[in-house]
Amino acid sequence: MQKIELITILGPTASGKTTFAAHLAKALDTEIISADSRQIYRNMDIGTGKDLSDYTIDGTVIPYHLIDIQEAGYKYNLHEYQRDFNAAFNDIKSRGKLPILCGGTGLYIESVLKGYCLLPVPENKELRESLSDKSLEELTEILKQYKTLHNTTDVDTAKRAIRAIEIQQYYAEHPDEVKEKTTTPLQSLIIGVDIDREARREKISRRLKARLDEGMIAEVKALLDRGIAPEDLIYYGLEYKFVTNYLIGNISYDEMVSTLEIAIHQFAKRQMTWFRGMERRGIHIEWIDYAMPTEEKIQFVKDKLKEIG
Repeated sequence: MQKIELITILGPTASGKTTFAAHLAKALDTEIISADSRQIYRNMDIGTGKDLSDYTIDGTVIPYHLIDIQEAGYKYNLHEYQRDFNAAFNDIKSRGKLPILCGGTGLYIESVLKGYCLLPVPENKELRESLSDKSLEELTEILKQYKTLHNTTDVDTAKRAIRAIEIQQYYAEHPDEVKEKTTTPLQSLIIGVDIDREARREKISRRLKARLDEGMIAEVKALLDRGIAPEDLIYYGLEYKFVTNYLIGNISYDEMVSTLEIAIHQFAKRQMTWFRGMERRGIHIEWIDYAMPTEEKIQFVKDKLKEIG
């Protein structure tokens, strides 16, 4: 195997991967590149679970990249992520450090590991109009028919599903352009943080309550008050979708809490489905238990790095 260029830490929501990554970064004197599709937005902190305090270990602030790089309301895409990842990756490497990629957005992770340099896809108005009357379930079934890479993990609104289909249709029609853009895959040690279903469910439920207590509703209201359109927040899914629907009167508070909790559980399940799919697509993941003490996790990574050479 070629020399390791990157350490990747992945796992479903509530697995503790960010805390582990920060401790590992301190131990290895390096920096973290986020692979979270929503933490890139400024002022979307509680709902996305940024927990920036996790990046301070024993008084040392761990440098992080690709968090808070766009304004809320913007629709950031995979093409931009790959561009920004490469800039951060090269910056960290130029200082002689081994970057750590950490997150739960499977498409972001897989695309940079495999060197998929995908194209900026223009809007297809005719396609959008033809799909406009279809339900999310129908759109999801259409998306499954495409064999090229796309992340179904985050597709929990019809608008996002239509955009996903639009992207896949463009790739299907321009295979030569996609092929030309493919680059050399990165050599990465990939660590998956595995958390059993019941522990994950308990942590998700507890964390949702904490976020509501911390002011998640006020955070979303502030974004709406700044003039961000409700549909733009709903586009981001999960917390922003359900809290926005509550604030604009579409659902009750109790309905918001119960349906959001179910949606987060389903999201975590889809994340794990994506990661298992990565393994089937030839990406080797070293799984470790979320409950393993942090020092043991760090030593596990150090031993793997030595083993690889």
